[in-house]
Amino acid sequence: MMLVATSVRASAIEGVGVFAVDFIPAGTPIWALDERFDKVFTEEEVASFPQNVQDYFNRYGYPHMERDGFVVLELDNGRFMNHSLSPNTDFTRPDVGYAIADIHPGEELICNYFEFDRTFQGFDAPAVAVEPAYAVHANGSGAGISASI
Repeated sequence: MMLVATSVRASAIEGVGVFAVDFIPAGTPIWALDERFDKVFTEEEVASFPQNVQDYFNRYGYPHMERDGFVVLELDNGRFMNHSLSPNTDFTRPDVGYAIADIHPGEELICNYFEFDRTFQGFDAPAVAVEPAYAVHANGSGAGISASI
């Protein structure tokens, strides 16, 4: 469950992404696993759904970090968070995610899927470090992210 105000909009990384509404200081908890809101399914339950629903789980769900055989599906904007090898968040704990840099309003929250999804193999394109969308170069230009996932 997202603990900070976010919006979903077009992302330079992939499709849509999750963007901060308010300033988020580094160290702020931004997400917590709350089974009243984040649904947890057994792998058998997921397998019992029609293929199109299983495809949805494959795109937006991930294995529970502590309970083998279970899949987490977030019901809020968190499911739209994009992957980067240079994230501005930390999701190495199973119960909470943090901002690891100051995140300004309008900046995309990005996470490293390898931190919490032991089944993540990367995407079809070779894995490369993606500079965060909020980066500004010395000449004042933006990062101009272009990545395929």
